[in-house]
Amino acid sequence: MNEQICFYRQMLRIRQFEQKAISLFEKGELPGFLHSCIGQEAVAVGVCSALEKKDYLFTTHRGHGHVLAKGMDMKRMVSELYAKSTGSNRGKGGSMHIMDVSVGVLGANGVVGAGIPMASGTALSSKMKKDGRVTVAFFGDGASNTGAFHEGINLAAVWGLPTIFLCENNKFSESTSVKNHQRVERISERAKAFGIPGIHVDGMDVEAVAKAAANSVVRARNGEGPTLIEADTYRFLGHYLGDQVEYRNEDEHAEWVLKDPIVQIEKHLEQAGLLNEELKKNLIQEIDAEIDNAVDYAVNSADPHPNEAMDHIFV
Repeated sequence: MNEQICFYRQMLRIRQFEQKAISLFEKGELPGFLHSCIGQEAVAVGVCSALEKKDYLFTTHRGHGHVLAKGMDMKRMVSELYAKSTGSNRGKGGSMHIMDVSVGVLGANGVVGAGIPMASGTALSSKMKKDGRVTVAFFGDGASNTGAFHEGINLAAVWGLPTIFLCENNKFSESTSVKNHQRVERISERAKAFGIPGIHVDGMDVEAVAKAAANSVVRARNGEGPTLIEADTYRFLGHYLGDQVEYRNEDEHAEWVLKDPIVQIEKHLEQAGLLNEELKKNLIQEIDAEIDNAVDYAVNSADPHPNEAMDHIFV
């Protein structure tokens, strides 16, 4: 399959999944909170296209797209959202703590910026073992103001660790505009303080993200140390499902929706003669069938047994 079609299919798969998850959540079928990544699909797909299965990934509370793009099994993922025993965390993690070690997903995290120092930890392990793995830590613009950001990246820089620190700048730290919580124009500029490369990329352009990620992965595997990538993107929905988004300017929102990464690549593929309505319809049907199958699997799975409540807490 053509690489651009693969990018398109992956982004479409994430978008369709998120829309289904929203529908299930609004029906009251999923417990906990849900943080949608609709609008940010190009970042997840672009970055993960540069990674191998063995590579490590730390994600955030808004991580469904990241883990799907990394190769997590959708059945186990949906089961985890349903808090079922067949979930990737046996139903104990849910959306904000989802993980799958088999594909290098070492965990989502509800604590802002918490994955950054952990990424330096796994990268140190990889450097000591010489196993060739690269670790990616996703985080938002708000996390760039935490101590974990500065400490984690500084450590990786000093030790030359094989890491990529990927900031998804979606313009809001929960409900606070990026214009109000930092003075620097670009978060990627902060890389200068650590003596590492800082790259700014259009996070609505999957190919631009993929190129930046691929170059950074090569640097990391070659022992040249970490890279800070800032991907300019936008979450189309609120911080969480139920957020009234009263803090957002509607004109700004409308401008970003016009940059929808899926619509952009659709137009490009159509102009190149690589995509038509029939292929698009077939892809959507194929993806929806996979999602429906995963939901059926989760719904029909058993709940965790009460006797397992204290299992897997300590290692």
